[in-house]
Amino acid sequence: MAFEQDLVALLPRLRRFARGLAGHHADADDLCQAAVERALVARQQWQPGTRLDSWMYRITRNLWIDRHRANARRGPTANIDDDAVQIADDGHRRMEAQLELGDIDRAMARLPPEQREAVVLVLVEGYSYREAADIASVPVGTLTSRLGRGREALANMLGEAA
Repeated sequence: MAFEQDLVALLPRLRRFARGLAGHHADADDLCQAAVERALVARQQWQPGTRLDSWMYRITRNLWIDRHRANARRGPTANIDDDAVQIADDGHRRMEAQLELGDIDRAMARLPPEQREAVVLVLVEGYSYREAADIASVPVGTLTSRLGRGREALANMLGEAA
């Protein structure tokens, strides 16, 4: 029962990670759900005493890579869900915050997948470079390069000095 409780507690972070990878809320929800399903089926493969979050991030990442490859073979599709979202609050600050988040989301979505993953793992999720490199299955130097290029690209897209 502790496994399920720990998994439920991890869901907000896992969904945020999936959102960073997938770029769209609906795709992130699907990715998160698939990762949880896979984890529940493969529960016996998780080693108690190891980090459940890292294990779940690797599952999520692997599923995302599989879907990304499958989508590349199928070609582009339109996501009308994001276009249908409207800001219902008339508060000026809330609207500005939503617009800024939208700008950041669009900029993140324009990053190459490897850079987006590095940015999400280190800057959003707060993993150390070593932990993020382990999750992404790359050397620390590679992760550092991807993160640096991702930061610079985001700064350029958002109109800030690098």
